Amino acid sequence: MKMNIYREITPLKGSDVFVVLDSVSNGFDYPIHNHPEYELNLIAGMSGTRIVGDSTERYTDYDLVLLGPYIYHKWDGDAYLQESGQPYRVITIQFGIDLLSGRFFQKERFFQIQQLLHDSSRGIRFHGKTFEEAMRIMVSLTEDRGFVNIIGFLQLLDLLSQSSESSFLASAGFSPNSQRPESNRIQVAYSYILKHFTEPELRIGDVAAQVNMGNSAFSHFFKKYAFQNFSRFLIDVRIGHACKLLLDTDEPINMISFKSGFNNLVNFNRLFKKYRSCTPVEYRRRYFQKNEFDWTKQVTPWQFLPGKAQAKEVIKPASYSTKLLHL
Repeated sequence: MKMNIYREITPLKGSDVFVVLDSVSNGFDYPIHNHPEYELNLIAGMSGTRIVGDSTERYTDYDLVLLGPYIYHKWDGDAYLQESGQPYRVITIQFGIDLLSGRFFQKERFFQIQQLLHDSSRGIRFHGKTFEEAMRIMVSLTEDRGFVNIIGFLQLLDLLSQSSESSFLASAGFSPNSQRPESNRIQVAYSYILKHFTEPELRIGDVAAQVNMGNSAFSHFFKKYAFQNFSRFLIDVRIGHACKLLLDTDEPINMISFKSGFNNLVNFNRLFKKYRSCTPVEYRRRYFQKNEFDWTKQVTPWQFLPGKAQAKEVIKPASYSTKLLHL
């Protein structure tokens, strides 16, 4: 059975630069969903589980993630913490896919921000000092101070774009267009891998030849820029692609294994369990269980739509259950 991804109808209007949704102890009762807007999500004072693409991880006490357009996501808060009455806060900033597409934002000063948004197709988690400073800015953006908010928003993007305290969430195979071009040669290598990873016979020598390097030299070069060796990167791409097929299609496991570049089912199951801590069958089932959604209890009518529904067929909600600020 194909997983039903819900489309969120966000409150963003054509006249908005961005919107801020500010919620205190309001629960996490929503399904796995996506939307065409960028989203920066901050959680403070809660622990739980986060799903972004094919990544499922625990977060503790706080979380800050930048999401690119259309990537699946969902946060859960630990039930015992919510039932204990522990206060927590969720601040979400959403902005349009074309917001920074004008000629002004193509200037060199905005290059790092443009790269940040490009990389966000895999989801990016921030921590450390970056989190602390970003939280300060995001809290200030919950109060309408006019154009000062716009400046603060750009400062926030600049802060995140320069941070080294970050990590990707979804794997390269789940979002294959999100590789960072550190140099022309590594970009050539990435592009070749992403084009040929479904071929079981792909070897490091095939990729090294594309950049005119020997196998040993390329191995060191690749690890320097990709922060992992070639074999692990290739497995990550293949398993990420398999995860996408598990969620997006009804195809049997053996067919998904073949389409993801594995030459036998046993090896696929072994590697999948090693890197996802569950079998492909269990992975598919877990996502379906996380996607249960009680339509009768939807806080904001029509906020979430089944994936096949057309946005033009519904009316955007007039109000939201959280504090909403249009800027």
